[in-house]
Amino acid sequence: RPLTRALPTAKMSSFAVSSARVVRTCVVGSGNKGRGVTSRVASGTPIHRRVGTPEGNVSLHVGCELNALQRRRRGSVSRNAIVNAGESSGWEDASTCVVRGEESGEAGGTVDSCCESGFTEVGACLTQEESSKNPTASSVETRDLQKEVSSRRTFAIISHPDAGKTTLTEKLLYYGGAINEAGAVRSRRGAKSATSDWMEMEQQRGISISSTALSFQYAGFTLNLLDTPGHADFSEDTYRTVTAADNAVMLIDSAKGLEPQTRKLFEVCRLNGLPIFTFCNKMDRPSLEPLELLDQIEREFSLPTYAVNWPIGSGDTFQGVFHRPTREVHLFSKDASAGKTKKGEDKNTKGLKIVEFSDARLEGLIGSNLYEQLVEDIELLDELGAELDLQKVHDGQLTPVFFGSGGNNFGVKLFLDTFLGYSTKPRKRTTRDGSVLHPTDENFCGFVFKLQANMDPRHRDKVAFVRVVSGRFERGMKVTNARTKKQVALSRPSALFGQDKTVLDVGFAGDIIGLNNPGSFEIGDTLYMGGSQRELPPIPTFTPELFAYLRNSDTGKYKQFQKGVAELLGEGAVQVMYSRDAIKQDPILAAVGGLQFEVVQHRMKQEYGVETTLDPLAFSVAR
Repeated sequence: RPLTRALPTAKMSSFAVSSARVVRTCVVGSGNKGRGVTSRVASGTPIHRRVGTPEGNVSLHVGCELNALQRRRRGSVSRNAIVNAGESSGWEDASTCVVRGEESGEAGGTVDSCCESGFTEVGACLTQEESSKNPTASSVETRDLQKEVSSRRTFAIISHPDAGKTTLTEKLLYYGGAINEAGAVRSRRGAKSATSDWMEMEQQRGISISSTALSFQYAGFTLNLLDTPGHADFSEDTYRTVTAADNAVMLIDSAKGLEPQTRKLFEVCRLNGLPIFTFCNKMDRPSLEPLELLDQIEREFSLPTYAVNWPIGSGDTFQGVFHRPTREVHLFSKDASAGKTKKGEDKNTKGLKIVEFSDARLEGLIGSNLYEQLVEDIELLDELGAELDLQKVHDGQLTPVFFGSGGNNFGVKLFLDTFLGYSTKPRKRTTRDGSVLHPTDENFCGFVFKLQANMDPRHRDKVAFVRVVSGRFERGMKVTNARTKKQVALSRPSALFGQDKTVLDVGFAGDIIGLNNPGSFEIGDTLYMGGSQRELPPIPTFTPELFAYLRNSDTGKYKQFQKGVAELLGEGAVQVMYSRDAIKQDPILAAVGGLQFEVVQHRMKQEYGVETTLDPLAFSVAR
C-alpha cells in the first residue's frame, strides 16, 4: 500500500500566481543529475510537500519513487526523503516524473518550472492540462508511416579481422554528425576509444567481441548501423545480427584482397538476400591493383561489380578518388586525418578539394603519370564495366564498389552520401506460415536478434535488441510473445548508440529498439500486435566444437557465480549444458571458438567478481 513521508523544503526560484491546476511533466535526461529518479507514478494517496515562498505556500503532489540506493540529489533531497510510492498506476516509464502543483495559502501559486523541484533537474519540461491519460503518450506526434519507413536505412558492416571495420564505423558516425571525434580501436592513453567497442576487453585487445547497434540521423535519414565482430569465434553473433539488417557493407583490406572470414560472411549475407556494398579500405597503403580486387569479387562470388569511384594511385602516391556518377575528382591531403576539426573548420571539406574531371588543372595537381593511368582506367570501365542497375543491387545481383581509407578519411563521406541513394529501405519478411509482412503494415511486429547483459554495470541490466519488421512502435504498447503466448508491456524502450541508451517514444520498421529483458525474451522471439498470430522463422544456432567445464574458484561466491552463468550464457554467445551425472553440478560451456571461453571468464571476473577455471573436455560434437 502507498506510504507517505514528509519531504524536506527545497528552494524554488520562481512562481506564477494561478488558480488553475497544472500538470508539469519533466522528462529526465541521461546526465548525472537525472540518475537519482526511477519514477513510478503512484496511485492512492499522493506524497505531499509544502514549500514556503514569498508569495505563500504551495503544496506539491509528487508521484515519483526515488531509487532504492537513496542517493542525494545535490543537496535538494536528503537521505531521509526516500519514498515508496506504492503500486504503479500504469505509468511505468523510468524517464518520466510528474509533479502536480496547486493553489494553497492566501496568495497561492503553481510551480513555474517543475525541473527546479529538486527531483528532475535534468531534462525538458512540458506543461499541459491535467488529464488521466499517460502524459508521454499524448506527446507522441502522429507521423506518416510510409514516409518514416522510406527514410530508414539499416545496414551491417562485415569483414575479416583487422580490415578496419570499427575504424570505418567511427568515421561514418563522425561524418554523420553522431560524434564529434572519431575514436580509435587501439587508442592512446587519454584519447577517445571506439564508440562501438565499449566493453573493457574490446578496448584492451583492440578487437570487436560483441555486435553493437548505433542509431543516428543524417541528411533526413535515420541510419541504424550494426557493427559486427570480425573474428571467426564470434560468427554466430554476427550471423544473428545480419538477420536484422536490410543492407550489408563488405569491407576488404586492399592489400590482402578477399580473406577467409570475408568469404564466410558474404555467404551469410547472400543467404539472407541482402544487397552488398563493397568498400576497399586502406588505399593509403601499398595495395593490390583495383582491377585485381574487382576480378577477385567477380570470380570468387560470381557477383558482377560496378565501381562507383576509382582510386588515384595507392600507398604513398594515393591522391584521392574519381567519382564516376558526378565525373568529379576528390583530392585529399593528410590534413583530413587530423582528429577534431578546429573552430571555424568544416569537417566535410577539411583537407578536401573537388575538381572536375575535364578541368585542365587536374594533370598538374596529380602528376602526369597518375593522370594518364586514370584516363586509361576510366575509359576501360566505361567501355567494358557493368552498368549501374539499382534493381540488381537491391536483389543482390550487383555490388557497388568504393575505394578509400577509413583511417585517413579518404572517400568515407563520399561513400556515405552515395550509399543513402543506392541502398534499400526496410524490406518485407515472410512468416513461418508463408504470409508476408510488409514494413508499412499497420500492426507492429518485430523479433529479438540479440541479448546483452550489463550494458549499464551499475544496474546489472539485460537488454533485448529488437528489429522492428512492420508497423509503428510506441512506448507503453502491449505486445504478444509468439513463443510464450503471453502479453508483455514494452514500457522502457531505448534507442541504442553503443553502450548509451536514450528513451524512445516511437519507432518504425527498420529501427533497432532496446528493451529491458527481465527474463521475458529469448533470441528469436517474435513480438506482435493484432488478433492473428505472426511468427517469423527461428534464428539458427551454430554447432559447438569446443567443450569445457566452468568451475567456480571461490565457493564463497556461489550466488554470484550462478547469477553470472544465468545472465551471461543467456545471451546465447556460448551454449551451456550439464552432465547427466548428478554429482557433477558445474556447467559445461559449448562454443564455436576458444576465444568465447576467454570472454566468459573475463566478464565473470569483471562484472560479477568471480574467478573461474576451465577444464577442457575431449569432445568435438554434441548430439
